[in-house]
Amino acid sequence: MLVWFLPLFLVFLAIGLPVFFGLLAAPGLLLWLNGQERDITLLYRNVYNGMDSFPLMAIPFFMLAGELMNRGGITMRLVEFSQALMGHLRGGLAHVNVLSSMLFAGLSGSAVADTSALGSMLIPAMEKQGYTRRFAAAITAASSVIGPIIPPSGIMIIYAYVMGESVAALFLAGIVPGIMVGAGLMVMVKVLADKYDFPVATRKHTWSERGQASLKAFFPLLTPVIILGGILGGVFTPTEAAAVAVAYALVIGLFVLRTLRLSDLPDVLSRAGITSAVVLLLVGAAMAFKTVVSLSHAPEQLASFILSLSENPLILLFLINLLLFVVGMFLDAGPAIIILGPILGPIFVSLGIDPIHFAIIMSVNLTIGLATPPMGLVLFVAASVSGERVETISKAILPFLAVEVVVIFLITYIPAISMTIPRLTGFAN
Repeated sequence: MLVWFLPLFLVFLAIGLPVFFGLLAAPGLLLWLNGQERDITLLYRNVYNGMDSFPLMAIPFFMLAGELMNRGGITMRLVEFSQALMGHLRGGLAHVNVLSSMLFAGLSGSAVADTSALGSMLIPAMEKQGYTRRFAAAITAASSVIGPIIPPSGIMIIYAYVMGESVAALFLAGIVPGIMVGAGLMVMVKVLADKYDFPVATRKHTWSERGQASLKAFFPLLTPVIILGGILGGVFTPTEAAAVAVAYALVIGLFVLRTLRLSDLPDVLSRAGITSAVVLLLVGAAMAFKTVVSLSHAPEQLASFILSLSENPLILLFLINLLLFVVGMFLDAGPAIIILGPILGPIFVSLGIDPIHFAIIMSVNLTIGLATPPMGLVLFVAASVSGERVETISKAILPFLAVEVVVIFLITYIPAISMTIPRLTGFAN
């Protein structure tokens, strides 16, 4: 009977039950019907055990760092820097949106934070410039998925925690794929800008003005350098790096730029706490859900089924990408990684796929799922920020999703894209 846990979970999602409760109710109900009351206790105990982890403490710290920088006006400085570089191009504000997402990715590692922070500024500005609101919301949602790909990344921290991989290796492997997603979106913006005659945001800035914008953005842009440099240099662990990012954001906001006030801190801590609680509760529920997955022997059955489809790893990678893309439409990336990572990872490693390479394939695919209709989380955030309906944003985002799917397959079939930097730095073989 336990093999029905996944269909029952999907039914709960379809009727509108929150993911956290669905992850616990589906296996809990089946265990009760199966007469395994003792395992129900194990299930709910694992909710806490799944969250009780030192590596996972990096997630609330990075969330807090992002909130501090957003409240301290640092996000605005990144937007102004992006505008100085690209605002003069046709479709300038759309390009600025993408570049700002790439820069903001190095601060927070969260797609939701990216959509909320940048969307609240850029969507009204784009609408004022003559863009439709649905297009502005769509490019904001599409570019926000770069947040969890370019380090630091909460999703990659979860993957490393579940699969026992190096966080530093995953962070390094995400740099080029994240840049590729951003570059691909800019190419699509240019195509659409030429076709629909998008407006130019600003005049071309002089080199002096660009220099001034760079100086304003210098301290924020130093954040990912400090984080990655400290981790790669062995100065601190990823969790400690996240705490350092919070301290750095506080010092910059309170004393250097003086854009953050002590009176802002209660609200910042509250927002970061709520966001972190949502993520960690999902992680805990997914770890509990994984317990029932193992009790049902579904991993062995799924592995046998996958290997029976083909012996060619290239064909299997194509099929798994389709599966992950569909999963990403309905399930948040963190729980999906916890549930599917231990099932799929060993299968592809046994076929000769590098574990870091597969980690990036899975992480990028499920991250892009955050912007995929019908249940993509950032679509709902973009709808909330813009006031536009999810259905209309979903139609406008399709050209950008097509670009991101192309990037997924390039990453899948050209391992050097994600593996070159980890290998050059000695974090991968």
